[in-house]
Amino acid sequence: MIKPRIVKFLDAADAILQLPAKEAHSIGYIARGLVQATLPHREQKSSTFSRTNGNLTLTITAILPELGLPYGTIPRLLLAWVGREAVITNSRHIFLGDKLSVFLKNFELLRSGGPRGDITRLKDQTARLFSSAMSIRYCNDTESHSKNLIVADEYSLWTGFVDDSSENTWNASVTLSQTFFEELIEYPVPLDLRAYVALKTSPMAIDIYSWLSYRYSYLRKSTKIPWKLLEIQFGADYARTRDFRHNFKKGLQRVRYIYPDANYHLSDEGLILLPSRTHITRR
Repeated sequence: MIKPRIVKFLDAADAILQLPAKEAHSIGYIARGLVQATLPHREQKSSTFSRTNGNLTLTITAILPELGLPYGTIPRLLLAWVGREAVITNSRHIFLGDKLSVFLKNFELLRSGGPRGDITRLKDQTARLFSSAMSIRYCNDTESHSKNLIVADEYSLWTGFVDDSSENTWNASVTLSQTFFEELIEYPVPLDLRAYVALKTSPMAIDIYSWLSYRYSYLRKSTKIPWKLLEIQFGADYARTRDFRHNFKKGLQRVRYIYPDANYHLSDEGLILLPSRTHITRR
């Protein structure tokens, strides 16, 4: 018997295939630098974290060390959702909503409290993300360039759970920093928010989907990416190479259901990408 969560995932994948993101009004956006190198998958003991992709290095720092760094799937969902609002409104002032229950529904999160509940996780990771600074550095033999970005100048979050029927509301919002907003508006990578939600149990799968969506937008010939480089890019917080490979292959398989037009081959040497249709139809 197929497990209910697998049935739910397959149903979500089928819905994505049946209705394009544009028609479903589900296109989100993430700044290009955050697709090329991504946030940590797990909680970090340090207040800084770096991930490298070729000549590009992303370093994220917790402005408030007591909060810690954002990690896992929720900050990824937030970045794509906030990116959509910023691109659509062309404003760095983003309204998150006046009811926490509604925002939970956007990401198909549960109305559960407690230390490990979705309400606690959402509020905690939102505060971590909006209290972060990022540095995107590009360096090769001929040039060195870096951008320093504070994610938000100001944010205001829900103080507690507010039911849909309640008249007590709190207008949660975030004001993105000018530099972060400009990076997002200038280099937006379009993504399907439904894919993010369907893959939300695996930050690795979300990262693979985002990366393939971007990479196929300019890939013109077959390209092999060695396992060593893939591990540097996607698996900086995996202790063992075999654990990384296992999780990468598992994530890639899940993405295939969401993005069947992604053409690739796996080999002992690494991943071979073949030119493919972009997941979001180009304008």
